Amino acid sequence: MAWKYLHRRRVEFADTDMAGILHFSRYYVYMEQAEHAFFRSLGLSVVTRQGDVTIGWPRVSATCSFHAPAFFEDVLQIRLLVERKGVKSLTLAFEFVRDGERLAKGRMKTCCCRVRPGHRMQSIAIPPEFDERIQEAPSEARDFANWTDP
Repeated sequence: MAWKYLHRRRVEFADTDMAGILHFSRYYVYMEQAEHAFFRSLGLSVVTRQGDVTIGWPRVSATCSFHAPAFFEDVLQIRLLVERKGVKSLTLAFEFVRDGERLAKGRMKTCCCRVRPGHRMQSIAIPPEFDERIQEAPSEARDFANWTDP
C-alpha cells in the first residue's frame, strides 16, 4: 500500500509566462500529472472502463499557494501525499521543490464516481482495487517536514 509518490517534471517553455516563470495555472496541471503517475505506479488508472460504465475521479476542490517562482528548464520535484482517504474520496497534498527549496504547496480533493451513458455522475465507494493499494499518510508525515524519497 502506498501513501506517497515523487514525480519529477521539467518546466517547459510552453508552461511559462512572458517572464519565463512557470504560469500559475500549470501547477494544477502538474498536480494532475503527478496524481496520474501515482495511480499508474500502483497499476491503476484514473479512468477505468467496465462495459458501458466508467469509473473516474473528478475534482471536488483544488488549491495552490505559491512561495517562490519556478523558471523555464527548472527540474521540479512534485511530492504527493495521500492526506486523507475517505469512503468515496481522496485528498492529495502536493509540494513543489527545486534544489531543496519549497516553491509551492497544493491540495486536491477527488471523489470516486461512476458514469453511465444517459445517467448523472454518481459518487461511489472507492473500489477494492484502489482501496487495497492506496493508504492515508501517517499524521506525522502530512506536512512534508519528514519527507524521504520513496
